[in-house]
Amino acid sequence: MKKISRRSFCCAALAGAAALALSACRDTGAASSGAAAGSAAGSSSAPAGEPLLTAEEYPRVDGSTACIPLMAAMLHETTGMDLEQAQTGITVSTTGYAWENISLYYSEGDSPEVLIVYEAPAYIQQEIADSGVELEVSPIGLDALVFMVNEQNPVQSLTRQQLLDIYTGRITNWKDVGGEDAPIVAFQRSEDSGSQTLFKKLVMGDTEPMTPPTELAPAEMGTLVDQLASYNNAGNAIGFSVYYYIDQMYSQPGLRLLAVDGVEPSNETIGSRQYPFCNEFFAVIRADSPAGSPARTLYDWIRSDDGRACIEGAGYVPAF
Repeated sequence: MKKISRRSFCCAALAGAAALALSACRDTGAASSGAAAGSAAGSSSAPAGEPLLTAEEYPRVDGSTACIPLMAAMLHETTGMDLEQAQTGITVSTTGYAWENISLYYSEGDSPEVLIVYEAPAYIQQEIADSGVELEVSPIGLDALVFMVNEQNPVQSLTRQQLLDIYTGRITNWKDVGGEDAPIVAFQRSEDSGSQTLFKKLVMGDTEPMTPPTELAPAEMGTLVDQLASYNNAGNAIGFSVYYYIDQMYSQPGLRLLAVDGVEPSNETIGSRQYPFCNEFFAVIRADSPAGSPARTLYDWIRSDDGRACIEGAGYVPAF
């Protein structure tokens, strides 16, 4: 099984560059910002040829934490900005808030114009549908929901049914799935997170998961990883995240990814959809974005052959 290696994940905001600032429309939307040093594609030199957009023209982009390296690569590729500068210039409000800010709480000149984002929670999808706001949504990449355990845990693989039974409370001891005689401590995420949305869609389906104690449902992905790695210094905890975030952006020593139905998560098994819990992530703009506008220009570019190359170069699996 694959043991997760430590990668650096530096959180930063680009001070003083209004053209690159991404602001949330609601004070309640706590921003999470950063870029993965070394995980976006390309060198730090500007790409050859005339830039698609200037830094001043570049639209406000928001989205999911796990998409930050791709956003940095897009900024670098389309403007010629130095990659290291682009990596420190990305700020996101996270999945749920990003979808709300481009639709329900949209304010011209302030709200995001383009999203690079994971699937919206079901309640936000319904709110957007009820609001009548029209968005253009295009799948651009594939990621997967992955499950992590302490490396001391002897369990190497779980089935989809076993995961469902763990998260409904029907299986409560590791010995029932081939492990030690120890209670299973099952972490989840907060309700508005992208990974919780994928967990409920891909693993739970129409079945409601058990309600975890607050301390077992952290709001931030990094917090979940940290807590899972340190929980009682023991091997009885399990949690989940999206593959790209764990593999490339933020990991902790002592954790290991589980296979599901005997299939280990990797770029190859995600790309072939052999791994069971694959899902698309998206580029999003408002449907009324004018032709030739920076927002539509960037949206069209990321769905082009050049955009596909950018997605692959940043380490993601393209969906087109």
